[in-house]
Amino acid sequence: MAKPLMARATAVWLVDNTTISFKQIADFVEMHELEVQGIADGDVAAGVKGFDPIANNQLTQDEIDAAEKNPLHKLKLKFNAAAQGEEKRRGPRYTPLSKRQDRPASILWLVKFHPELADSQIARLVGTTKPTIQAIRERTHWNISNIQPIDPVALGLCKQSELDAAVQKAAAKKAKEGESMSDDERRKLLSTEQSLGQEAEPRIPTAIEGLETFSLSGSTDDDEEEEKEFDADSFFNLPENKGDDEDEQP
Repeated sequence: MAKPLMARATAVWLVDNTTISFKQIADFVEMHELEVQGIADGDVAAGVKGFDPIANNQLTQDEIDAAEKNPLHKLKLKFNAAAQGEEKRRGPRYTPLSKRQDRPASILWLVKFHPELADSQIARLVGTTKPTIQAIRERTHWNISNIQPIDPVALGLCKQSELDAAVQKAAAKKAKEGESMSDDERRKLLSTEQSLGQEAEPRIPTAIEGLETFSLSGSTDDDEEEEKEFDADSFFNLPENKGDDEDEQP
């Protein structure tokens, strides 16, 4: 069932001007029954002016009379032919004024760490426009030198689940198009839960030039030949002088 305009103010009017039960009013305005009871007690919606649903073409008097007579009757919005076929407005989400200055930093973060995201996805996530995103992509933004990339989730501009959903959608689109992706790109396309759940990849050290020529003892084959050829004991076992031997013979 569709929710009436200014639901809380409508509930205030129905509590003050009808004998409809709290349960019926709560179901009509999509509030909790205890909250409607709080309106009647003056604990909730203090100072809220009632919004007449009859004068605003949302309820008929006959509908209210039927609800007052039958506690099980559910109030229904009045049919409005002009509202038929009206689509929900599409576009960037509303961003509070206090957070609008943080949008360039979040855009730069998304462009840097998730380049696979389309401009339309970034616009929906942080509530911005495509020209602003394009200016940051091309680094032609007027304040680009002072912008530091900051996670939009940390800034409160979007939820982590929304960011993960956008990344997964971009990954599926890229995979469907058959584009080749590197390991780093695939890792970026994973959601936070999937990234944390993966096992750490073993890292193989790069080969050092000439390392294969060393033996386990850390010496080369040439060094071993030199050690064999110039043994320390060979210096103490010098050969006898042949000239002296010849002089001693008679």
